[in-house]
Amino acid sequence: MRRPIIAGNWKMNKTSSEGVELTKAIVGLGKGLDGVDIVIAPPFTSLAAVCSTVKDSPIKVAGQNIFWEKSGAYTGEISADMLGEIGCSHVIIGHSERRQFFGETDEMVNKKISAAFSAGLLPIVCVGETLEQREAGRAKDIIKGQIVNGFKGFDNSAASKIIIAYEPIWAIGTGKTATSDEANEMHAYIRSLLTDLFGAALAKKINILYGGSVKPSNSNELLSKEDIDGVLVGGASLDADSFISIAKSALNR
Repeated sequence: MRRPIIAGNWKMNKTSSEGVELTKAIVGLGKGLDGVDIVIAPPFTSLAAVCSTVKDSPIKVAGQNIFWEKSGAYTGEISADMLGEIGCSHVIIGHSERRQFFGETDEMVNKKISAAFSAGLLPIVCVGETLEQREAGRAKDIIKGQIVNGFKGFDNSAASKIIIAYEPIWAIGTGKTATSDEANEMHAYIRSLLTDLFGAALAKKINILYGGSVKPSNSNELLSKEDIDGVLVGGASLDADSFISIAKSALNR
């Protein structure tokens, strides 16, 4: 059985002091939640303070992005080593907003995954299709391209460390959510792609999260599905009660 992961992507929200306050509330409410991994992803300015706040708790911290070089003249970028040194264990890579607003490609995602591995970070790799692509019947082709090109060159040992987050772009921040059956169908398809790339045994071990307007009212239904191994939460992760309520849903799997 894959251990469920509940990850919260704060995006460009919360100052450092606000982030610490939210983190303390999550740590407090999350006590005793055995059987589920909780990961929070604050903005870069809050990472050090949040990492310090979760130090004596089981909660993990992720960066929202990295650059693929270790150092150099890359103004405004953050390296994987920088995240690891302050206490991050995970990093989000290839989020749809990075692809949409900052031109991130599958090739760039591939480089960033390699950089994460070099620093011992676990990558949460996002894939997903637009509404236009889904309505044109191209959703699976888009996802296949993102998986095959994003994971190019990785052996089974590396692939075993990857966490995938399926995020239908049309359901991010819109209030729309793929039905649990639609989401599970795509998760099963992603697992079939992983089987083709890395074999069935490894594909069964890789966590595939769902992201896209996840909230307490739909998390139970989503997490009841066989191939949905957790969720990547956006807006609802900015409220400790809502976020931990979603985490508790994973215990009912």
